[in-house]
Amino acid sequence: MKDGWEVVIGLEIHAQLSTETKIFCGCSTHVGDEPNANTCPVCLGLPGALPVLNRRAVELGARAALSLGLRINETSIFSRKNYFYPDLPKGYQISQYDRPFSERGVLEIMTATRDEGGHAREWRPLTVRVTRLHLEEDAGKNVHEGLPETERYSYVDLNRAGTPLAEIVTEPDFRTSWEAYDYVNHVRKALQWVGASDADMEKGNLRCEANVSVRRVGDERFGTKVELKNLNSVRFMQRAIEFEIERQVNTLEAGGRLTQETRLWDDRAGETRVMRSKEEAHDYRYFPEPDLPPLTVSAEFIEGVRRSMPELPDARHRRFMEEYGLTFEDASTLTRELTLADFYERAAKAAANPRGAANWLKGELLRELDAAGVGADASPVSPEELGALVRAIDGGKISGKQGKEVLVEMFSTGKGAADVIEERGLAQVSDAGEIERIIGDVLAANQQQVEHYRAGKEGLFGFFVGQVMKASKGKANPKVVNELLKAKLSE
Repeated sequence: MKDGWEVVIGLEIHAQLSTETKIFCGCSTHVGDEPNANTCPVCLGLPGALPVLNRRAVELGARAALSLGLRINETSIFSRKNYFYPDLPKGYQISQYDRPFSERGVLEIMTATRDEGGHAREWRPLTVRVTRLHLEEDAGKNVHEGLPETERYSYVDLNRAGTPLAEIVTEPDFRTSWEAYDYVNHVRKALQWVGASDADMEKGNLRCEANVSVRRVGDERFGTKVELKNLNSVRFMQRAIEFEIERQVNTLEAGGRLTQETRLWDDRAGETRVMRSKEEAHDYRYFPEPDLPPLTVSAEFIEGVRRSMPELPDARHRRFMEEYGLTFEDASTLTRELTLADFYERAAKAAANPRGAANWLKGELLRELDAAGVGADASPVSPEELGALVRAIDGGKISGKQGKEVLVEMFSTGKGAADVIEERGLAQVSDAGEIERIIGDVLAANQQQVEHYRAGKEGLFGFFVGQVMKASKGKANPKVVNELLKAKLSE
């Protein structure tokens, strides 16, 4: 950002709710079926077909709203949002307008200043006002084939038409592209955590739009707003915002004027380009949906949804730091997914060493899970067996180095820690009498080196340790070896 300018950013997120059927009919929401296979008169918009609201969509919408700190309205109204597009068969979208499902939320997220490579340097809290989360139906999907200079074909697939969406809108509270980046990641995690949405941008079940404007520092008025679409990853969104900031500032400094419009992000070209002029709310000619009654939810329903939700990620993050003594970074890693957080708590209990369980999980086991492309819920190593491995290391049965080898074999075979240790004969010798006997044999066989050590060549200590470990075939407990060897050599 050039000196003297400030960027103002607001965000809209569209998240597909994880229902089995569509919001107003019984058609499947399964992705990947033959085009237009999951359609019926309702989602095709045929005359006389009437919508019926999916209760599960309301439940998941409530989970999403509560996870983001929004107040759920006991009564909300569905409206018709009128516009014409090939993938909108009715010529309107059933959405919500002036009486949304939920509104007026306040979130505190963590955001970071970053270097040029995007690496987080310093974290700080950021308060974000969430204007509303309302329920609506998704449109279909246009599919394009061919090149403009040859033959080009466009098709319409209406399998997605009618899939339930939660649209989440913020106030213009972001002042950098990285703040927007951290907010979207926060929302994705919250929606996945409570089971409201898969929130996978690569699969298209979470889409983001950014409203970007710039103004002179100190100016209270907002600048001309540009809406950015086609943002199918959080990183693309961040890059698109950065490009748009530079484009708008350069245009204004050159004496030009900005137009309120919708622009697409072209990642290949690394730039935004005009899609269409931006519509205002009145352009959609909203009016209440005549085929649906007001949506009424009771206080008991809302409280029931609240009770059914897991401990939210921010609360669990704080508890991990307070209860288990984890650092901010470690707690962040272990709460990146609900299944991972659950795995850790079970492992910490089994290990009787929360810090040790955290180290082995976030280091060695996560490396194996990420390489295999599976989550903690599909780990061949159970939380209890990870705890057993940590106990074996803490108790001196095996060394930390041996523990890494044991974990790899546990992961590849699914065997328990004790079985792998026994099969490979890795159990350490910690018996002081046995280790003293081995030390005595080593010192007797190396009298000259003993004399040199006692004459001041203390660097030979490592030689004696190596000989003891060799004589014990690597099974002697290194800690016990060091303690007894020092005592013996100082006699």
